[in-house]
Amino acid sequence: MVMANPSLLLQSFFFFFLLPCLSWSCPEYQKHALLQFKSSVLAINPSFHTLDSWNFSSSNCCLWDKVTCSSPSNSNSTSTPSVVIGLNLSYFYIPLMSSNLLAPLFFIRSLRVLDLSRNSINGQIPALGLGNLSNLVHLDLSQNSINGQIPALGFRNLSNLVHLDLSQNSINGQIPALGFRNLSNLVHLDLSQNRFNGSIPLQLFQLKYLQYLDLSSNRLSGELPEEIGNLTKLQQLSLSRNKFSNGIPSSILHLRELEELDLSDNALSMEIPSDIGNLSNLSSLRLGKNKLTGGVPASMQKLNKLNSLDLEGNLLTGEIPFWLFDFKDLQFLHLGGNNLTWNNNMKIVPKCRLFGLSLRSCGLQGDIPEWISTQTNLYFLDLSMNQLHGPFPQWLAEFHFLSYLFLSQNKLSGSLPTALFRSSQLLSILTLSHNNFSGELPKNIGDAKFLFILMLDGNNFSGPIPQSISQISILQLLDMSRNRLSGNIFPVFDPQMNLWYADFSSNQFSGEVPTTFPTDIEILALGDNKFSGALPSNLTKLRNLERLELQDNNISGELPNSLLQISNLAVLNLRNNSLQGSIPKTLSNLQNLQILDLSSNNLTGEIPIEFVNNLIGMIEAPPNRISGVDLTVSFSSQHFITEFAVNELIVNWKKYKQGLSSHYIDMYFLLDLSNNQLSSEIPASLGTLKALKMLNLSFNKLFGKIPASLGDLQNVEGLDLSHNKLSGPIPFAFTKLQQLTTLDVSNNKLTGRIPIGGQMNTMADPNFYANNSGLCGFQIHVPCPEDLPPAPKLQDHDNKEEPWILQEAVGIGYPVGFLLTIGIIFLTGYFNPSSPSNNRRRRRHHPHRLITQQI
Repeated sequence: MVMANPSLLLQSFFFFFLLPCLSWSCPEYQKHALLQFKSSVLAINPSFHTLDSWNFSSSNCCLWDKVTCSSPSNSNSTSTPSVVIGLNLSYFYIPLMSSNLLAPLFFIRSLRVLDLSRNSINGQIPALGLGNLSNLVHLDLSQNSINGQIPALGFRNLSNLVHLDLSQNSINGQIPALGFRNLSNLVHLDLSQNRFNGSIPLQLFQLKYLQYLDLSSNRLSGELPEEIGNLTKLQQLSLSRNKFSNGIPSSILHLRELEELDLSDNALSMEIPSDIGNLSNLSSLRLGKNKLTGGVPASMQKLNKLNSLDLEGNLLTGEIPFWLFDFKDLQFLHLGGNNLTWNNNMKIVPKCRLFGLSLRSCGLQGDIPEWISTQTNLYFLDLSMNQLHGPFPQWLAEFHFLSYLFLSQNKLSGSLPTALFRSSQLLSILTLSHNNFSGELPKNIGDAKFLFILMLDGNNFSGPIPQSISQISILQLLDMSRNRLSGNIFPVFDPQMNLWYADFSSNQFSGEVPTTFPTDIEILALGDNKFSGALPSNLTKLRNLERLELQDNNISGELPNSLLQISNLAVLNLRNNSLQGSIPKTLSNLQNLQILDLSSNNLTGEIPIEFVNNLIGMIEAPPNRISGVDLTVSFSSQHFITEFAVNELIVNWKKYKQGLSSHYIDMYFLLDLSNNQLSSEIPASLGTLKALKMLNLSFNKLFGKIPASLGDLQNVEGLDLSHNKLSGPIPFAFTKLQQLTTLDVSNNKLTGRIPIGGQMNTMADPNFYANNSGLCGFQIHVPCPEDLPPAPKLQDHDNKEEPWILQEAVGIGYPVGFLLTIGIIFLTGYFNPSSPSNNRRRRRHHPHRLITQQI
């Protein structure tokens, strides 16, 4: 056999394969366009090397990285040069890359595929430039920072477009009605995770070839239109995490090709369409987190291909049907958070092999169901908020794939098996809150190296915290509050750990305040224990602390000036300790403070003016200063989300202890200095803290007048100045406090009228003004002196002149009476001129008559 000459073979390979490649050179103008784009990128990031193959020395841009060219065409032995038809420019991550930098690419009109996904492109969609690329079939601008609106005429020139992905940007406004009208060939459309609002334009339902439509995670609203049934070729439809309302349109049953339907996390109501089982190709049905009513439709029994069913968090009623466990391909079943009931007498022999199961709040009673032991592939299990009791099953602790386990709010008891924390365990989230577990925590708890959330609060665990827990390097959230744990030695956590939330409150820990936590911890709750001694100076190494809760301990000494070094501190709660000394002026350097509780200590001195003037966090309320604790867990491609809250922040709010939700804590602004021995005037500068919702200065020795500037606290809801030595009037400026619901100024030395107007008219509880002897007003049913009716002055004048009138009457009456008597006598002839003898005889015989006449 004759061996071929290797040299000849190599020459032949070069002639037949490499030589034609040399003729695949892209047009010169396209090469220059690409180099101009590269030049613009390097101007922003000179160290960018991804496009190093793009250079002038390489004449053929078809050989450059991330460039795809067409094959040359041969006609009558004439070769036509190749052209650039594809650019895969994803994963650049160039900061401050404007969409204007894309302009050179729009001269390459031969482009059919343009992928610019997963970059940092900002600015608006360059609609005019994209309009030049009329040959585009595939356009991907996903996972960037594109903002603004889609132009009204959108992508009208891209009539050949089959795939369009604008997901995971910041595009806002409405989806333009005419923007997609000409995209009659579109098969794939993804607008998810943007900020679109309004309703879905009906023109979108005229894209008859559409197979994939994702509008999830926007702000779309209104009803789902019946026209949705026109998209008969749809295979995947996701409208989740929007604000759609009313019922699921019956026309959705026309989508017989549908394989995945996701309408979860909206406000859909009414019942699930009774014939939804006619969508026989469905493998995934997600209707969770809506307001759907009724029962689980019996027609679902026909969904033989069902792999995932999520009905979580609705208002569904009735008994959970046993046939749900007959689907052989079913892997995810989430029914929790409804009004569904579990038949505890039902014997289940599942035909499925579940990966995820949620029966949260479904009325399960007794031991954890034995049939679950057959589901050894489970990696997600939620049986929380039921009435389960008994011990933690050994078989459950030995589930090898179990990663997410939620058993909180039951009546489970006993100790925890050590197998739950074995090193081969994949456990990532474990919530056992609010049960009756007891005993010491397993010493091998630190072997669970994949744990990042551990919630054991609200049980009866006792003894010390195992030192091994500090070995869980990825632990992020740890809650051991409300147990009977004790000891004075805390685990020493690695300073570089990711632990950002730790709650050890309401236990029996003692000794000095521990500081052996990671330096990046943000929330540390150590309240309601038996810690003593002074506040340690090395607390300042916890430089990222936002919430520090040390209330209800035996901490003594003075407030250290070193606290000001924890500059991110927004919540500082030192209520009910034995702190002494004055309030340090340097505390005002904590400019992010929005909740400060120093009540029930032994603080003395004045309220520093400097302390008030610099509390910028209470002067104005910028949004989201404190990150609320909103824990959601997304599970693989199924995106099942479970939410659970951590402990509330307990404060004295409007005369009562109240929990402030951790999720909404950024809404609260509070200053409580009550129950101390502060003695000074109230600084007028307190009125600048306009973000305050509650101000409590009660039970001190404050004196002087109430500053009128407190009337500028426009957001204040509770104001307590009681049990001080304040004097003077209640400022009329209090009538400006439109949010006021609780006011207490009792037990002072206040005087004058209680202001009338605004919310002050509703502050009518006399107890809140008690023991102020000089106050008056309708609120306490005490009239003010100026409100009394005037004295009857005319009647007093008459009484004084009565003796004069009587004297005058007597003086006039006597002469008048005398003259009248003489007149009468004369008229009756008493003085007739007659003889004296006759006259005497007449008097003797008629004496009574004369008298009678007189009378």
